Amino acid sequence: MYRAISAAALLLCVAHASSHASAAEITLLSPGAVGSSLRELVPQFEQASGHKVKVGYSPALALVDKLKQGETADVAIVGSSAADELMTTGKFIAGSKVVIAQVGVGVFVRRGDPKPDISSRDAFLRSVINAKLISYSDPKLGGTAANYVGRLMDSLDVTGSIGPKTKLTPSAKPLADFVASGGADFGLTQITEILQNPRLELAGPLPAEIQFYTDYAAGVMTVSQRQDAGKAVIAFLATPAASAVMKSKGFTQF
Repeated sequence: MYRAISAAALLLCVAHASSHASAAEITLLSPGAVGSSLRELVPQFEQASGHKVKVGYSPALALVDKLKQGETADVAIVGSSAADELMTTGKFIAGSKVVIAQVGVGVFVRRGDPKPDISSRDAFLRSVINAKLISYSDPKLGGTAANYVGRLMDSLDVTGSIGPKTKLTPSAKPLADFVASGGADFGLTQITEILQNPRLELAGPLPAEIQFYTDYAAGVMTVSQRQDAGKAVIAFLATPAASAVMKSKGFTQF
């Protein structure tokens, strides 16, 4: 039902794009958590607008650091608060920020493996204590979810027993590879990362009392020479039909 963007949404984006005299190649930087949505939505935008979009991926917090240090693009997707900061410092055009997606942290296993009980905070803690090994991405690499999970585990590890049974991995694919190979009882990352890998199975989102949501926002970079085309990309990603595609990939509705 939501695989194709509605005709009205396409016409809206074409109208935005038509203000640019000719087709442009747009560079868009994004966290990996948005990747499954962009792989479906970007070709639809390209077909509707005539523009081309080159997408690059980086852990969310690391991406913000790169932008602060001078990395350039036409459009970037970052956490909502980071987008505010990038506007304040002049990296994003004032007023160009649009929140496009929200995602929570989930627990996952190798497909077919037993799922831990994560029905409450106490149940989650028991599952962590009873596991032989758990895994998540190394927070030092700059992932939003990894940084939160690291803080969460530190707060739960009152006896010092969780740290020794924790395996930190590089982000995204190495984490999935490790759990999919049977290396850990379960892993933790953003739900969209889990659902896009057929080797993994979502045990469920973290319990509400310890859940953490990331709001992703897109903004047009001040240095962009294709600002109208960049605004058209963001308008496209903000349509209800695009939001429905994102929901099918594991994002929550606002």
